[in-house]
Amino acid sequence: MFSPEGPTLRELAVQALSSVERGYDLLAPKFDHTPFRTPDSVLTAVTSALRRTGPYDDGLDLCCGTGAGVDVLAAVCRRSVTGVDFSAGMLDVARERAHPEGPRVSWVRADARALPFTAAFDLVVSFGAFGHFLPRELPGLFTQVHGALRPCGRFAFPVLAPRRASSPAFWMLLGFDVAMRVRNALWRPPFVMYYRAFRLGEVRRELERAGFRVGLHALPEFGTRSDGSPRVRMVEARRVR
Repeated sequence: MFSPEGPTLRELAVQALSSVERGYDLLAPKFDHTPFRTPDSVLTAVTSALRRTGPYDDGLDLCCGTGAGVDVLAAVCRRSVTGVDFSAGMLDVARERAHPEGPRVSWVRADARALPFTAAFDLVVSFGAFGHFLPRELPGLFTQVHGALRPCGRFAFPVLAPRRASSPAFWMLLGFDVAMRVRNALWRPPFVMYYRAFRLGEVRRELERAGFRVGLHALPEFGTRSDGSPRVRMVEARRVR
């Protein structure tokens, strides 16, 4: 993160003391050189999984950031791909990225909690964005995605297995969440980024309430944990009403 290409400690501090939107506007030029960007290995695995259920006509990358997930959609969609994000800075970087030949690509600045689409897509994907939504916002978010999909359309995103308390990553994420809660208690505007707030059981219930039938697909590229459960799954929620 502190490589010559990535943000400096000072830049990260300024971002963290900004609003979410302003923070990502500031980070955008160096975002692809941080650990916050979804790894290519995850993008490739999701592409492979979606190819088994596609092809699709029109796809939406929800909270697209600098556009890495748009390449996933371009590989499985025949007609069009749209990236939506509320950070103008991230969209500016996304527009500059080269994309492979294929469906037309467009970019829309909008809040995921108020999407300007109605029954426009066959597939919606999202990568690494859910930590920016509080648990109470999930029902509204999933309702927005439901409305943007055509009947039988799919909403897909990867989820990592929860970290065990014996794992250093568990304590690192816990410490990060605590630091963010302290920051938001002392400083305004808030910066919502809680990596431990997105719990699969709760997410599945809210998706079903929003009108989805939810399936879970192991991504075999990442292997299994000691108990045999997948390290990474793809949630595939299909609109059924």
